[in-house]
Amino acid sequence: MSSTPPTPALRREKQLAMWRRAMRSMPGGTNSNFRAWGEETVYVDRGKGGRVWDIDGNEYIDLRMGYGPAILGHADDRVDDHVNERMRLGSTFSLTSEDEVRVAELIKELTGWVEMVRMTVSGTEATMHAMRLARAYTGRTKIVKFEGQYHGVHDYALISVTPNVMDELGDRDNPVGLVWGRGIPQAIAETIIPAPFSDLDFLRRLFERQGEQIAAVIVEPVLGNAQAIQPRPGFHQGLRALTREFGILLHYDEVKTGFRLARGGAAEYFGVTPDIATYAKAMGNGYPAAAFGGTREVMSMLPEKMSHGGTYAGNRVAAAAACKTLEILRDTDALDTVRRTGERVQAGLSQVIESRGLPYVFTGHPSMFGIMFTEQVPHEYRDWADSDHDLYDAVAAGMHARGAMPEPDSREPWFICEAHAEGDQVDRITSIFADALDAALEVRARRQPTGAHSGSAG
Repeated sequence: MSSTPPTPALRREKQLAMWRRAMRSMPGGTNSNFRAWGEETVYVDRGKGGRVWDIDGNEYIDLRMGYGPAILGHADDRVDDHVNERMRLGSTFSLTSEDEVRVAELIKELTGWVEMVRMTVSGTEATMHAMRLARAYTGRTKIVKFEGQYHGVHDYALISVTPNVMDELGDRDNPVGLVWGRGIPQAIAETIIPAPFSDLDFLRRLFERQGEQIAAVIVEPVLGNAQAIQPRPGFHQGLRALTREFGILLHYDEVKTGFRLARGGAAEYFGVTPDIATYAKAMGNGYPAAAFGGTREVMSMLPEKMSHGGTYAGNRVAAAAACKTLEILRDTDALDTVRRTGERVQAGLSQVIESRGLPYVFTGHPSMFGIMFTEQVPHEYRDWADSDHDLYDAVAAGMHARGAMPEPDSREPWFICEAHAEGDQVDRITSIFADALDAALEVRARRQPTGAHSGSAG
């Protein structure tokens, strides 16, 4: 292998100083565990379109996009101008504004199946309330969730989220319910039943044993926490049929996929009508807007029979942002632009990887996709755990140093925004990926004996 160009040196002086300062007041120096990267923690200055700049002035093409919200791009003038106009009328009243009513109407219009909506502030709150809704409606306690799927950071969601190796997952026919972190009561953990994604036979056996206890199945329609892995063909249709057969609600967690895979989200993309759905991220283009909704019958638990509230739920800033963002997605070809741009990025990456003779698979949808170094098409989280994700992590780190920023953890997909179509960003992403891949392969070649296996990290 020819020698690769040297890794550029990022300026880090201000960020290191900020990290040391932040560590004195904030655990990990951040407001989220997922942003705490030790001395490599990034402190952002600003973003515009598909790019961000840190406080040292380093510029990156952003492939994280805040974990997906900025579907149009950072600081989109159309959304920001509308929010600025509306927020001058006041933001938080604990009273209802027309903006909130309009958000509900737009969600109904875009999805075609949601009949009633409530707003929240975050995806975590949305799934928490929606899971309570399922229990309230059915009178049942347990909820099935799939291994490797992420539904927020409330107690009921933090089960079997990020096991790193196959051994932690346990027997596939009897998965281990792994609690993520301390502080979650065992009694709560036992209400969640983990299941392998995309396996209808497993679900039928489970429902036959415990169906009378199961309120709902909560599902990210694609594995958003594992490179957006797609299910096997027909899985969602089969899941819908099974849940109806056993009187179990189907909860589509569309916090990542909603208004991104299609105007009507993954429900439209897969042609399935769930009972409940949760939305956030792309619905507000970066503003803290989220919602849960469903059929009129299920949502009829509110307001008399179930508790839901929140001082900031439906605040005018979030509601105005959601109104404008959803209108743009409805009235323009923004999502087509996002999809086509993702396809262009994938085409460039394919040429790079194939020219180096590596096995690979793209996972997900062009608007949110992963790159998995494997020969097998993945269908569930265990397939990610058995892939060469160490190589991907090294490539991601190398891309960051060269001016493009995917998430350093290979579980997170690349998020494409409308603004990535501008200028030479697609070509730059391809070039940066090529240099980072060559550098990672060169390091691996130096570390391993000739002929050594370089596959699974499992």
